[in-house]
Amino acid sequence: MATYKVKVATGTDFLSGTLDSISLTIVGTQGESHKQRLNHFGRDFATGAVDEYTVQCQQDLGELIIIRLHKERYSFFPKDPWYCNYVQICAPNGHVYHFPAYQWMDGYETLALREATGKTMADDSLPILLEHRQEEIRAKQDFYHWRVFVPGLPNYVHIPSYHPPVRRFRNPNRPEWNGYIPGFPILINIKATKFLNSNLRYSFVKTASFFFRLGPMSLSFKLRGLVDSKRSWKRLKDIKKIFPANKTVISEYVAEHWAEDTFFGYQYLNGINPGLICRCTRIPDKFPVTDDMVAPFLDEGTCLQAELEKGNIYLADYRILEGIPTVELNGQKQHHCAPLCLLYFNPQGNMMPIAIQLSQTPGPDCPIFLPSDSEWDWLLAKTWVRYAEFYSHEAISHLLETHLIAEAFCLALLRQLPMCHPLYKLLIPHTRFTVQINSIGRALLLNEGGLSARAMSLGLEGFAEVMVRALSELTYDSLYVPNDFVERGVQDLPGYYFRDDSLAVWDAMERYVTEIITYYYPNDAAVEGDPELQSWVQEIFKECLLGRESSGFPTCLRTVPELIRYVTIVMYTCSARHAAVNTGQLEYTSWMPNFPSSMRNPPMQAKGLTTLETYMDTLPDVKTTCIVLLVLWTLSREPDDKRPLGHFPDIHFVEEVPRRSMEAFRQRLSQISHNIRQRNKCLAVPYYYLDPVLIENSISI
Repeated sequence: MATYKVKVATGTDFLSGTLDSISLTIVGTQGESHKQRLNHFGRDFATGAVDEYTVQCQQDLGELIIIRLHKERYSFFPKDPWYCNYVQICAPNGHVYHFPAYQWMDGYETLALREATGKTMADDSLPILLEHRQEEIRAKQDFYHWRVFVPGLPNYVHIPSYHPPVRRFRNPNRPEWNGYIPGFPILINIKATKFLNSNLRYSFVKTASFFFRLGPMSLSFKLRGLVDSKRSWKRLKDIKKIFPANKTVISEYVAEHWAEDTFFGYQYLNGINPGLICRCTRIPDKFPVTDDMVAPFLDEGTCLQAELEKGNIYLADYRILEGIPTVELNGQKQHHCAPLCLLYFNPQGNMMPIAIQLSQTPGPDCPIFLPSDSEWDWLLAKTWVRYAEFYSHEAISHLLETHLIAEAFCLALLRQLPMCHPLYKLLIPHTRFTVQINSIGRALLLNEGGLSARAMSLGLEGFAEVMVRALSELTYDSLYVPNDFVERGVQDLPGYYFRDDSLAVWDAMERYVTEIITYYYPNDAAVEGDPELQSWVQEIFKECLLGRESSGFPTCLRTVPELIRYVTIVMYTCSARHAAVNTGQLEYTSWMPNFPSSMRNPPMQAKGLTTLETYMDTLPDVKTTCIVLLVLWTLSREPDDKRPLGHFPDIHFVEEVPRRSMEAFRQRLSQISHNIRQRNKCLAVPYYYLDPVLIENSISI
């Protein structure tokens, strides 16, 4: 007889335990045990429990390779889901085998689990192991399907058992949209996620905190009449009353300094959309700024051409927003523009706006606004730029370039890589809850009756059009962080803390990925010869980039350095890139004039006509303001059940080398965090959005 000592760990989230019957079959290289029920006196498989059992076998099973967990009805109890963390087995020779699960068993089913050692297909020689990995992939591909949400955007996860109602809308700019487009009902969060597999949903704690936050705040807005008021704001200071109890050092700074040119320019470097600004070496023809116009705002003894040559002139160009039609909100026509903003990095170290044009087409009805214009003309011109920032940030930098792309990375991972694959083990922590939050996001933002339809000048179709245009221009190199700063000409721009912290986190991440990849892929042939890896890359190219070759996204990977870069881009996109554009949302947007989602008067066509009254009448009305801020408040709150970057409580790797690499990664991140906090002590406006302790492993909010 051979005795095997078994430990079974149940998840710690509320309701992870089960009353169903759990049995175990152990498979080794020399045989297979009988199915044996795991049961002892008292409660088994309670939430957070690690239960111990003994399994007797007629013979030694050899090296353990697979186990099967059988979940079956127990007596008269109804079906009871169970979350299994892992199973650990000590063999008669004292060797301990680890079998990671970290998934729900909802029904009466059998779950086969591989021993935890990371292996590519080339590492498996036993037919049973090759068959297991192929069957796992086949089952996941049968369960998780790709589905088109909006033509021209990354595809998303579809659960076959659920056929969502379809939505029809017309857009003359997109004939392919003039038909049925799948969507979610706007019974916001419950129906949006009801049909997700349990393994894609929030934990109980995270779900409860999400709803308990949203409910009371929504009720507060309703009782105060904020979401029913279609009037203009009477006074700017009244906007502070929206969130009277939600103040931070930065939100207060924004409310006090939002109208200052220095802070306007600062936000291009360290605000919530810090990846747009580019060094300007030549004034574009469509923006006919002259030296005479801007000379008063340059340093003494210099001129525009000299500053261009020195590299001190920068451009923010919102051309991607040009020509998108607007909608009516609350019975009033909304307005839109695609501005250009010229900035000067002065000797005092400040990024200063020196010229703004509210159209991509110059002409007599499109004046170039200057800091010397009247106070209200200049302020309204800057507010139009901040309005364009709303769409550049929310549609492109935030929703498209993190949420939607990360979801495609996640789904391709689930469909193409088995749990035993090293890349699955490396990247699965960076996909946690992403599908759930995106399902909520589609209901809140991209749905009839959602935020885009009820509170944005561009409406649902226009908001989607911005993302479609952006995806059509997105490149692989733009997601490669070190290259992006060089391409934009901002690699040596002083005071660019976003860049400094991005590169520090990227470097730590790249070193971690390099250590893991080189352990499992000793040479280029191992990369090129991994069919599962190649299928993953091909599916991302097809379903995320929609097969667009001009994106530069690879369709295959041939070398170890190529794989390291690719995996680092995926990991960074799913964690740090999102943190940079999400964490500060409420701080920079709660003062609405700094981030308006709609404008009720057209862009100015002449100077000297703007007053306080016309300024207030141009800003969003009370209802529109509050709808936007309620959604942004909900989606940018500190998430519960958070797992900071580098913290991996689920044990997927068991080998010593990757475990050491994980610890070294945490140490590097800890040093980065210390450096950021020391630097921030000397800053009037601290920049902490890329402090590793505030970055989550995955996009979960």
